[in-house]
Amino acid sequence: MNGKMKESGSAGVTLRQVGVAYDHHTVVSDINLEVLPGEFFTFLGPSGSGKSTLLRAIAGFGPPPTGRIRIGNRDITNLHPWRRDVGMVFQNYALWPHMTVRKNVAFGLQERRRPAAEIRSRVDTALDLVGLREFAERRPGQLSGGQQQRVALARTVVIEPRVLLLDEPLSNLDANLRIRMRQEIRGLQQRLGITTIYVTHDQEEANTVSDRIAVLKDGKLQQVGSPMSLYDHPENSFVAQFLGAANLLAGEIRHSGVRGVFRSASGLNIPLQEAAPRGGAVALLRPHNLRIAARDTTLADHEIEWNGAIRNREFLGHLVRYQIDTGGQDLLVDEEHAVDEPLYALGTRVRLAVDGTQIRLLGRGPGNGPPRTATS
Repeated sequence: MNGKMKESGSAGVTLRQVGVAYDHHTVVSDINLEVLPGEFFTFLGPSGSGKSTLLRAIAGFGPPPTGRIRIGNRDITNLHPWRRDVGMVFQNYALWPHMTVRKNVAFGLQERRRPAAEIRSRVDTALDLVGLREFAERRPGQLSGGQQQRVALARTVVIEPRVLLLDEPLSNLDANLRIRMRQEIRGLQQRLGITTIYVTHDQEEANTVSDRIAVLKDGKLQQVGSPMSLYDHPENSFVAQFLGAANLLAGEIRHSGVRGVFRSASGLNIPLQEAAPRGGAVALLRPHNLRIAARDTTLADHEIEWNGAIRNREFLGHLVRYQIDTGGQDLLVDEEHAVDEPLYALGTRVRLAVDGTQIRLLGRGPGNGPPRTATS
């Protein structure tokens, strides 16, 4: 290898009608998706959504799946894990505690009976990639959590897999270290150009590292897209809530001449930009699309006015999140925090300005058509 890690050879991953069951209990079903070569792709969902089960199916662990799994042009559905040309980083790192860092990283190459000189060169290169060459003779117990995670990464990339799989790799780290490590993982993936599939339940983590995200719930695929497209254009209420703070207003679309009006169950009206089919829907309002407006100010043309009283508040550092009762409907409103700026007291009556251009309407039936834009 001449001291260089391979930077090409990554392959896409295709899943067709993939399902996995344990003891006749279906965990994931009818999963169809494509991960592009060199892409950083994330399975995102709550505990029990099937994301780790799906990752392990790609790796070849667990019960045989139904459907087909391909890496590049190769069907790997029934291959043993060691024949799939994938590398997996586990949540608990799975390092050998009695081995040095160097021996841990070399283990996979030794199992593949590579020449000693090649092993030495590739291990040095892998340790350089993760910044741990100087720790090569230490044992895992002498390293921090972040350093152990880097060893696990080095041990995986040293075998030069076509696909890198990471199962909740940062869950055992503290908040600040998680931020740093997710940046390092993304940087390493970009340098190597390796196809990577990442599992997490953390929406912020998924947004910061991913090219695209697949959102899962109860073993079903909900939506696939870039972090921005999922946040701005969720196809259903679950995706809207899981990708960030959200106000969801159940109601129905009513016609008024050639223009429609969405009316929430609590009586809030949202004029629509164009006529829409009458029927049940859910309006999505992100907390930062609402603001508390002074009584004597003129609202912009696209803003809608509502009134309410402050029920609760949370100081989050860069912003204050208010919970405002608009008369049967509580809304979250995010206000930017400035130094020494006083907070609104609980019970204060306030005037809300809602940016109508940012409201999305989600259908309530199965499949949910594309969200429509609402405006004043």
